Amino acid sequence: MKKRFWDILLIGGCLLMAAALFLFSHLGREAGAGVIVRVDGEEVTRYSLYDNGTYPLNGGTNTLVIENGEAWLSHANCPDELCVKQGKVRADGQVITCLPNKLTVTVFGGEQNDVDLIS
Repeated sequence: MKKRFWDILLIGGCLLMAAALFLFSHLGREAGAGVIVRVDGEEVTRYSLYDNGTYPLNGGTNTLVIENGEAWLSHANCPDELCVKQGKVRADGQVITCLPNKLTVTVFGGEQNDVDLIS
């Protein structure tokens, strides 16, 4: 009986920690103002998250959709389309990556910090 009590206590503690980490990482993020599109590491363009639209990227290999403050890739010509399956991004710092096409879409904006974590 004691062993079962400790197992339940351990599982409950793990679930509580997972919930706390989820809330800390998702609820503390600021909504972004726009997205930066990079191909092969070079910035190609920027789009505002406040302007709805559909944009062909990288010569038409990918299609970016921006609607209601969220961005996502609706089409990619790569075989697995993992970038399409990544879903919608809207928080500052979130990234969609298409490795075969060397494309990244990064959300920027929100609250500006004085500390530069990436130098």
